[in-house]
Amino acid sequence: MAAYQYQAIDAKGNTKKGVIDGDSARLVRQQLREQGLTPLQIEATHQPSMASQSTGKSKKVRVKVRRVKSSDLALLTRQLATLIAAALPVEEALRAVANQSGKNQLKELLYELRSQVAQGYSLSDSMSAFPRIFDDLYRAMVAAGERTGHLDRVLNRLADYTDQRQQIRMKTLQALIYPAVLVCVSVSVIVILLTAVVPQIVAQFVHMGQELPLSTRILIGLSHELRSNGWWLGCVLLAVIAALKNALKKPSIRLRWHRLSLRLPVAGKVMLELQTARFARTLSILTASAVPLVEAMQIASQVLSNRYARVQLIEASESVRKGNPLLATLSATQLFSPMLLQMIASGEQSGELEQMLERAADFQDREFSYQVSIALAIFEPMLIISMAAIVLFIVMAIIQPILALNNMVG
Repeated sequence: MAAYQYQAIDAKGNTKKGVIDGDSARLVRQQLREQGLTPLQIEATHQPSMASQSTGKSKKVRVKVRRVKSSDLALLTRQLATLIAAALPVEEALRAVANQSGKNQLKELLYELRSQVAQGYSLSDSMSAFPRIFDDLYRAMVAAGERTGHLDRVLNRLADYTDQRQQIRMKTLQALIYPAVLVCVSVSVIVILLTAVVPQIVAQFVHMGQELPLSTRILIGLSHELRSNGWWLGCVLLAVIAALKNALKKPSIRLRWHRLSLRLPVAGKVMLELQTARFARTLSILTASAVPLVEAMQIASQVLSNRYARVQLIEASESVRKGNPLLATLSATQLFSPMLLQMIASGEQSGELEQMLERAADFQDREFSYQVSIALAIFEPMLIISMAAIVLFIVMAIIQPILALNNMVG
């Protein structure tokens, strides 16, 4: 397969230049026409195409931007959508957004993208040099928008999707702040009681030489161990955490752990709802952007953080590729709720799969919020009860010797 340098015009009359792989000039012309381009000039060249140098392109990029905030990414995506909808060429839209940006890293990123587009590369190919910023979903949707000629609509969907993901992430963090603070305060109070308060009180009973109750002896032993070996216990705990983290780097162990985590009571339900909501939302956006269903399922699977769910859905996409119905394939994964499966079945039968997937995604988002509320409603009282039980044990262990002393005096 040879590389051909081409010059073509798109449906809006804009000139496009670039390099593409093909077996012959005739097949290259056919590829360009399928992309909605009218070829003007095609010449064989020794310069590698963008697809050929996708693995080494990142080494030639002059800008090194590692991370971009979700809010910044959503903003620049929406700005690009607005300018492209106003019939502004992609190159000029990138330059305008870069000039408007007040952050140097974003400005350098946009100028680098503009430079690549000016050389004839597509916007999606130019974004492939920054995989940490523009993930597979983002690039696939941009490529679909370029292919269908509706890049502005696709970018608007991407901006909405980025905002929704940011909102879900913030809701999750806000929901976890209170339990995390409660756990830290509870552990701190117990440690202070056992290391500072209890020893001074219990020491008075030890000097009496009387036999102490079992609860008091247990409390003294815990206090002594915590004061004597507290640092060692902390080091052991950190070593165990580091060993587990290192073990989870192995794909087989991580797969089993992720599978087990989905079966945990309450927390497993929350994680499962989060994964299915993300998959349904991503799949609905991709199908609405004219991405083929099998490819959309594979891309949507890659955005999942749970490895077990990701493997199951990748296998499901292969099953759909072989001609199996989408409903039966998703049912076999045992990841989705009956309501969501019924909505997908209705979309398949009515031919409105895109709309039903969007409704299913909204339904899964509501289910996720509901499951988070249930988990917090269960966790918070249980934590308070556990804290109260521990404090009650400490108080009773201190009071029992005092009551025994009063009885002796009486």
